[in-house]
Amino acid sequence: MSLARRLLVRILRLPPIARLPVRVRSGIAAGAAWTLFPWSAYWRGTHEPAVQARLIGLWDWTGKHVWDLGSHYGLFAVGLGRRVGPTGSVAAFEPNPLSLARLRLHVTRNHLPWVRTFPFAVSDTVGSQRFFAYEGLENTTTHLAYEGETWNASIPTITVESRRLDDLVAAGDIQAPDFIKLDVEGHGHKALAGARATLVAQRPVILMGLHSDLERDGILTLLEPLRYRITPIDPHAPSPPQSGFDYLAEPLP
Repeated sequence: MSLARRLLVRILRLPPIARLPVRVRSGIAAGAAWTLFPWSAYWRGTHEPAVQARLIGLWDWTGKHVWDLGSHYGLFAVGLGRRVGPTGSVAAFEPNPLSLARLRLHVTRNHLPWVRTFPFAVSDTVGSQRFFAYEGLENTTTHLAYEGETWNASIPTITVESRRLDDLVAAGDIQAPDFIKLDVEGHGHKALAGARATLVAQRPVILMGLHSDLERDGILTLLEPLRYRITPIDPHAPSPPQSGFDYLAEPLP
């Protein structure tokens, strides 16, 4: 990166500038109030365009209940929140405190009281967990520990709280979902394992980003007895599912 570009990025990261209001140009959240920087691809409409197009055409979203697992800045939470309207709901989960703050700002700017934000990681256990941030909290690859991943003092981490989604449904904190967006950096199998009772009862549509073979295998093992049809978002993506691609899981009749 050139010196001029580094200086520009530093200026754009200054809070008064980074939070300047802009409008999302196109996609799932078209017209929504947003912030200038970083991740400008969100408001420019260039982030995962195939995923956004697939969701826009999925169904009439009015009144649907959505879980956004791994919400980051809330592109899908806000976009779907505007589409489900006050008769629906969105439960957006984001354990990264920097991302959570921007998510909450975007929800507030768009006046969406039916979009609730939760500062938790979703898993199959409840408690405190180490959250790895190799490249800092502004990076989208922050994650709970992978199986076999070890920690030492040179690796930056924070402590976050994890929750089981079934417990939150049982307590009435969130609605059982019609749709789940799952993008939790290799932890998706554990997130869904903590929601197994709800999946059996509700059989929601699931959009999943797969980050590892272990995550993929765990998700497929969980969904197989529930009779789902799984298709790639990108028609050129491999089938059966492979890590590194996005897939839509739809329950069969």
